[in-house]
Amino acid sequence: MQRTETDHEHLTRAIELAERGVGSVSPNPVVGALVVKDDRVVGEGWHEEYGGPHAEVNAIAAVGDTDLRGATLYVSLEPCCHHGQQPPCTDAILRAGIARVVVASDDPTEKASGRGLGILRDEGVQVDLAGGELAARARQQNQAFRKHARTGRPWVLFKSAMSLDGKVATKTGDSKWISTEDSRLVAHHWRASCDAVAVGIGTALADDPQLTARIDGVRHQPRRVVFDATARLPLDSKLVSAAHEVPLVLVASRAARRSNTDALENAGAEVIVATGEHEPARVRSALDQLGALDPPVTSVLLEGGPHLAGAFLDAGEIDELRLFIAPLLLGGRSARDPLEGEGVDAISDALRALTLECDKVAGDVLLSARLREW
Repeated sequence: MQRTETDHEHLTRAIELAERGVGSVSPNPVVGALVVKDDRVVGEGWHEEYGGPHAEVNAIAAVGDTDLRGATLYVSLEPCCHHGQQPPCTDAILRAGIARVVVASDDPTEKASGRGLGILRDEGVQVDLAGGELAARARQQNQAFRKHARTGRPWVLFKSAMSLDGKVATKTGDSKWISTEDSRLVAHHWRASCDAVAVGIGTALADDPQLTARIDGVRHQPRRVVFDATARLPLDSKLVSAAHEVPLVLVASRAARRSNTDALENAGAEVIVATGEHEPARVRSALDQLGALDPPVTSVLLEGGPHLAGAFLDAGEIDELRLFIAPLLLGGRSARDPLEGEGVDAISDALRALTLECDKVAGDVLLSARLREW
């Protein structure tokens, strides 16, 4: 695509519009679109909620009575061409008489993957694809959708808070609170944007957490997922007590007693059994099953603890990490590290981040690193 400065400006706006759907449209992707006629933006739209009209349809509808023959549509993700909960966006584009479609990123699903663009070209619509930084930005905002489309497993964001010397708890296990209240509020926004929040049974027993997003404006609470090999999560825990209101999934192993899993299911929890010869294999088994639920889990916020996080790392299933670094020094040989597991034998075997960003959140430093690109 030979982009003009105007194309860059409008695609940037489409990507910005797409962000408004975060937390509301999963398992669909976030998408933004705008229509330009005679060098003027005449309509904007985004995918607002799962099951609702797509971004292209909303942008076209926002135009009103304006004749769109010869207009250009800018969209952050290639238009769909299949019937789902909504009709194909390619049909709406063709009906409107739009002459040119400019797309920021591809759709990797089998039912799309260039098919919609081919249909538009066959009908005489000029189609241009972005590259470079704009395409990367558009792909980045749909990493969960893209990973699930390609692997069937959810995208995993690992979050942790640690001291300056890299500890997440003291030698006695005390961890409240390492990060500031502002940092914890940010983490609640991450919960609201993900399909599920996951912890290990150690964290569930020690903290008795709710794992809900406790901020204003949350449309859908994330599923709460507990990795609990022997199904020993107490029935009077906060997680189980709220299972009828906020979905709870317990990941057990074959070692769990049937009486335990039956009691948890009767209390409202959904139990899945992860299989495999070691913990990393059972992590992958669990993610396969979470990705196959209805609706599927396409994104997981992994909040620990260190044992479970290490198993995810060994399984190769951490896609991004965000670490709050607090201005504290804990010391102690037995103080907990954020990641345990087997790890690597040599520095040359280490997983190197693709990107690394640093921000300040109140009194903490936030390090964000992307480990994989989908």
